[in-house]
Amino acid sequence: MCADDEMSAGFAAGGQGRGEAGFTLLEVVVATAIAALALVALFQTGSAGLFTAGEAARVAEAVDRAQSHLAAIADVGTIAPGETEGDDGGGYHWRLSARPIASRQASTPEPGTAATTLYNIRVTVSWGGGRHPRSVELESRRIAGGGAQQ
Repeated sequence: MCADDEMSAGFAAGGQGRGEAGFTLLEVVVATAIAALALVALFQTGSAGLFTAGEAARVAEAVDRAQSHLAAIADVGTIAPGETEGDDGGGYHWRLSARPIASRQASTPEPGTAATTLYNIRVTVSWGGGRHPRSVELESRRIAGGGAQQ
């Protein structure tokens, strides 16, 4: 028998010939499936990270807007008890609530002097109506009054 006959006999018996290396079709299919699952997991992780970064940016924007509304109260100087609200643009809506907590008249009241009042100020900024509404709420206390009334 020659070498070619031995090789043919090995293939006929179901074995591989000497010196041949490679993967079977089943091994290639399994390796491809594993690689595909790994890629799907990688893409899901990446997209979840992008979504989280986008949501964090929206929360930071809402906090900035709420802080701006709190600062605006200090600029005005007088605080009107009650609630006000409005549209802030960019899909954000704000609500400001001012409630008096305590009030005190000066110990030696002078004519025309108003009482000093401590207010609880709450600013809520909301966005993303629909199925997943989000909001940020900041709360502060401010003192108003105590000066001469005009």
